[in-house]
Formats: sequence, structure tokens, C-alpha cells
Amino acid sequence: MERQDGLRGTRSHDRRVPAPVAEVFRHGWADTDPGLPPVSGAAWAAKRRAAVSERFPGERIVVPAGGLKVRSNDFDYAFRPHSAFIHLTAEQGTQAVPDSVLVFEPTGSGHEVTLFTRPRSPRDAGPHGAEFYSDRQHGEFWVGRRRTLPETADALGVQAAHRDALERALGGSGVPTRVVRGEDVTVDALVPPSAPDADAELLAFLSELRLVKDEWEIEQLRAAVGHTVAGFHDVAAELPHATRLARGERWIEGTFNRRARLEGYGLGFDTIAAAGAHACVLHWMRNDGPVREGDLLLLDAGVEADSFYTGDVTRTLPVGGRFTDVQRRVYDLVFAAQSAGIAALRPGAPYSAFHDAATRVITEGLDAWGLRPGGTRVPHEDALYRRYTVCGTGHMLGLDCHDCAAARSETYVGGVLEEGHVLTVEPGLYFQPDDLTIPEELRGIGVRIEDDFVITADGAHCLSSGLPRGADEVEAWLDAVR
Repeated sequence: MERQDGLRGTRSHDRRVPAPVAEVFRHGWADTDPGLPPVSGAAWAAKRRAAVSERFPGERIVVPAGGLKVRSNDFDYAFRPHSAFIHLTAEQGTQAVPDSVLVFEPTGSGHEVTLFTRPRSPRDAGPHGAEFYSDRQHGEFWVGRRRTLPETADALGVQAAHRDALERALGGSGVPTRVVRGEDVTVDALVPPSAPDADAELLAFLSELRLVKDEWEIEQLRAAVGHTVAGFHDVAAELPHATRLARGERWIEGTFNRRARLEGYGLGFDTIAAAGAHACVLHWMRNDGPVREGDLLLLDAGVEADSFYTGDVTRTLPVGGRFTDVQRRVYDLVFAAQSAGIAALRPGAPYSAFHDAATRVITEGLDAWGLRPGGTRVPHEDALYRRYTVCGTGHMLGLDCHDCAAARSETYVGGVLEEGHVLTVEPGLYFQPDDLTIPEELRGIGVRIEDDFVITADGAHCLSSGLPRGADEVEAWLDAVR
């Protein structure tokens, strides 16, 4: 919004700033140099940009960070750039600037890469001179100091220019251009689609570029999962207190979220704190129910590191510290399925192998219990058991909880595991409380066990090994933290 006195980002309820007051704001400020070190992943991001340049010679590539989304009038949701933008810049959470755009401009020998961004608010009489104290979305007094353009260039190892120069840079030069669309309305308007499927091909490539993690990425994931494990220990200690609250799930959620904010940028996804029958809802995020003695608590959560890489771990805990016989029977079957899936992780194996191995254990176990969806009226097929399992057994993990989602099927679910892949193994059984095809004692029980793995030269390494998996170990852990 532009006011008559030239102040940007103000609202109708803001007080006017007369010219003499505006003049006072322009003087008397000391020069500041925060001494920001280079971003630790900048050198790795440069290698990824080189791969983009090699893949699209002679073409302009435009990767926007995206912008802010209003939550409630004067307040925005916390900003998170598009994952492809993060991957190509190694930008960090607290420094990420909304509306930034990374542009690969083709040259005779490759590309010149420029980050168009909003620099530190100036404190002069120029067109943005009032921003630092008047603009609620971007002003330094409102949201904190941004880097100057030279500071950005030094931190990220990439040429930096003012966002205001973007329109000229994307002007009609006849250069074929591919864009990550849907993130920046200005960019989308400036650059009409150049060819069918061109932008989709770019997005797929950028997603597939993240399939194999480099050393720096694995270290970020190791840290994120480590903080996630710490959050689970926090929750285990708080279980007795949660049982005394009407909305104990919220207490569990808040306990984990506190760890996420303390150790990282925040959450990789909204915490799932599902007690009792709520555990049968795969993405239960309302978290408004009680946590009762005798019930199970399914906690699915992940800390997002300052680098935006996230953990994703699930444990199903007996709230009172001991599984009932029927709860343990379900838990042990899921544990056996996860163990079979883990054993199938190795480089060169089909990506689907760990899902197939876990599903086989689930189906054989349910058959042994006399549970066959559809009874004897239909042929025996593993797919029928989705009534009780619902979803797949895992997914790639990285900057997104479900990472690399725009990759082509043949390179992801139809591909093979490689050293450097990071993924989850998370089988589950979900017996809905109103399912009349199962014995009453099973209804309302939901169990999922999820761990994070990096594929290594000789198998797989569990990043979340700091948490117990087996039923006996879980009970001993809960005893210890109480």
C-alpha cells in the first residue's frame, strides 16, 4: 500500500509521518557491519548451479524464492523459500529474503548467475528511504536487518542485485526461458511460457538434482534428525503431565515444537500428536484430544534445521508405560515389517524393495490373524491390505519432508537406491474405530514406526538410531525417562 506521504507497507490505522519527522529519521545512524561469515553450504550450492548450467545451455533459468503469505492483516506466516531456491543458494532460515529470484543468464561459456533480492533498508531520501521504519513487511525496525547486496554476495558466493532490476533483466531479449512457476506472480507475468513442458522439465530436473545428497546435505540431515530425536526424549518425559490435561495432545505438540525452535529454524511439518483412535488418522494435526493412560500415542514429527533440511521420525508409545497384549501384538507386527524393510536397503536395490518387504510381512501377519480384507470373496492381493495400511512405506527426505516430489517416476519410485539417497522407512497399521471387518479389540489402534536412513556403500545407516524401536526397549526407555 502506498500512502500519500510516500510510506510503503502502511495501513489505514497508522499515524501519518509529517515531512519534518521523516527528515529526522534520515540522520544520526551509525554504520553497522554484522560480520556475517560465508554460508557453510555455499560451495556445495555452486556445484549444483553448475549442474543446472550444464543441463540447460543457452537458456535462461529463473528460480524464485517465493513471497510472504498474510496470516492475519499485519502479520505474515514465517517465510520459507521454495526448496529449489534453497538448494541452489544454500540460504539459511533467518536470512532468507522474500521475493528473491535467482536468474541464470546464458553466456558463451555457460551462465552468469545473479540473485535479485531486497537489500538492507536504506536510510536516505531515496525511493526506499522510509522503508526501514514504515514498512511492516520488510522494514528493518519491523522484521530485522537484511544483508546488504555486497554482504549477500559474500555470504552466498553469487552475484547480487536489487530486486528492482529484475524486470529489466527478464525483458524481451528473445532468450528461451524456463521458470519455476507459481511462486512469484511478477515473474510469471514477465515471462510467458516458452514451450510446452519446458517449465515442467526444469522442475523435474531440479527435483531430481536433490535425489542424491552430497556430504554437506547429509551433515545437515544428521543434525536435523539428531534434534528430532532430542524432541522425542522431551515428549517421553512429559507423557505423565499430558495425561492430566483436557487437550494433552497440545501439550505433546508444544513440547516437541519447543525443541524445534530451540535447535533449528522450526518444524519440518506440523507435528502429529495422535492419541487413542486419532492415531488412525494418518495426518492428524488438530491435536486437540486427551492423552489417556492405557492408550497409545503416535508421535510423527521433525525438526527443520536452520538450513531447512528436516528430520521425520515416528514412534508409537504406550502412554502408561506398558503395552497391553493386543497393542503389543499390533506393534510387534509393525516392528517386524519395518525390520524387513530396513534389511532391504542397499545401493542397487529397486527403490520399491523396502516397501515390498515390509508389506509382505504385514500381509502374512494379518493372514495369520485371520484378517483378509474382503474375506474369501476376492482373490488374495497385497493391495487389498491398504484398508489397514493406507499409504506407502516410506519416501525420500531432505529439504522437504516428502522430498523430490516433482521427480519423474522412473528416477524415483521406479528407480534404484544409490549411495547418498536419504529416505524414511515407516510401515503402519491403522484399524479404524468404526471398521466392522476386524475384531472389536483392534478397533481404534494405530501404530507407525518411522526412522530415517542414508544409503551407504555397503547398506544403510540409521540417522535416528538414538531412539528405541522394539516394544521392550520402548517400555524400558519410558521407565527411564519417568
